[in-house]
Amino acid sequence: MISIDTNTSINTLQEFLESKKWLNPQEKISAISKPGEGNMNVVLRITTNQRSFILKQSRPYVQKYQQIEAPLNRIEVEYRFYESVQGEYLSAHIPAILNFDQKNYLIQMEDLGQCHDMTSCYADRKISFQILEKLVKISKAIHKVGNVRNFPENSTLRQLNHQHIFVLPFMEDNGFQLNDVQQGLQELSLPYKKDKAIKAIVNKLGDMYLSKGNVLIHGDYYPGSWMQLENEVYIIDPEFSFIGFKEFDLGVMTAHLLMATMDASSLATVMKLYKEEANNNLVSQVAGIEIMRRLIGLAQLPLQRTIEEKDYLLQLARKMILV
Repeated sequence: MISIDTNTSINTLQEFLESKKWLNPQEKISAISKPGEGNMNVVLRITTNQRSFILKQSRPYVQKYQQIEAPLNRIEVEYRFYESVQGEYLSAHIPAILNFDQKNYLIQMEDLGQCHDMTSCYADRKISFQILEKLVKISKAIHKVGNVRNFPENSTLRQLNHQHIFVLPFMEDNGFQLNDVQQGLQELSLPYKKDKAIKAIVNKLGDMYLSKGNVLIHGDYYPGSWMQLENEVYIIDPEFSFIGFKEFDLGVMTAHLLMATMDASSLATVMKLYKEEANNNLVSQVAGIEIMRRLIGLAQLPLQRTIEEKDYLLQLARKMILV
């Protein structure tokens, strides 16, 4: 297996891609760079004398937190997701897949160019209504994709995600030093970690997350997976996708909209835009859990909020979980 990163020599990568016939005739690599900070995988932008494209490779660990093991075959799940959602509408909102190498856990895909992910919304404290409308429409289109009976269960990655969403953030002694994130956050988190009513619902939804559902979901539908170029939106990083329940995607989206804007009406906005039947209470509960795990779990966001604002968000999340 070849492992690629920014330290891979141009000659080595040139020879490898030529052997795979992934380069055009007379195409020569001129630069290898990082298009952004990847959390789960190694992501490279390859610039040639003819074009640029993206190479993405999984490792047996999470790229950002290399002490955490993760299944190598998540890259195949991502490939299968992109294959499954090919269609007139969704094809315009995902990168085109050029090649897939199962043996080397490697995808070659279209370079979306000067896109940027939407994590800037946390600092901006807003997402335009036009963009939000598109994001909800894309999620609805994903949930309506048919013929996904043989989609991978993605059980190992789901179990890892389950730990970080439904288990670790709600343990009193989980090894996270929350006061290193922000002074006072550890003390702020304790009542929620001790709340039996919250834990009962969290455990129930955790079991639901690990069970087989009936629709294809993205599985990590938040601003880090949303790419924007002016008024256009693209969806990336579907390695957490599986056949689950649509309220999970909707709840995660609602949580991040709420954390970005601090607007308690975010849930009503998302549900109004979705325009399809969905369990409002379930979306609310998923959103509340996602807010809590992002504030008091390991997967912290670039979210600059005062301790008072985080207190407000945690109180709101509790109400959403106990709806």
